[in-house]
Amino acid sequence: MSFQNYFNKPLLKVPLVIGLITGLLAFGYFLGLYALGFTPLGNIRTPDFGIHIITICYACWHYRKKYGQGWLHLWEGLTMGYVINMTAAFITGWLIYFFVTYINPQVFVDYTQEMVQLLMDGKDQLLENIGEEEFNKLINEVKANQPATLITDEISKKFFLGIIPILLISLFFRRQKPVGEQ
Repeated sequence: MSFQNYFNKPLLKVPLVIGLITGLLAFGYFLGLYALGFTPLGNIRTPDFGIHIITICYACWHYRKKYGQGWLHLWEGLTMGYVINMTAAFITGWLIYFFVTYINPQVFVDYTQEMVQLLMDGKDQLLENIGEEEFNKLINEVKANQPATLITDEISKKFFLGIIPILLISLFFRRQKPVGEQ
């Protein structure tokens, strides 16, 4: 069996294609925020996970209808959900990285300045909780961030954000043949 045959399986092909589309849509959301004048990094981007949820629901429904003859096992739904989520996060992370590296580096500079300002706004509470030395270390870490951290940040955030929704979607679309039925 060749390497290429692995990608002819619908359980892998469907979520990879939908994951690519999801990543492009999430990057489109990023560009929309940028076009509207918002700083497109940070918490304002959190609603883009809704795109992931919608496409994962569509993929489970489509796979069950077209390839599963009306049936979908829990493991198939989980597999598709995680492949879509991670593919989309990977694509979005790299596209954002290329954007802030080659098209408009000021977006990343503004983002880090906003993060430092946010820390400074909560300085009193942070000093009380973690102390001055740790606070200064935290400020220096934020200032030292490089655009490449956006890739790993995107992937890790989407992974942890996706655990419960992917499980719930997989359970919702799960439909198994009764035992003994062929």
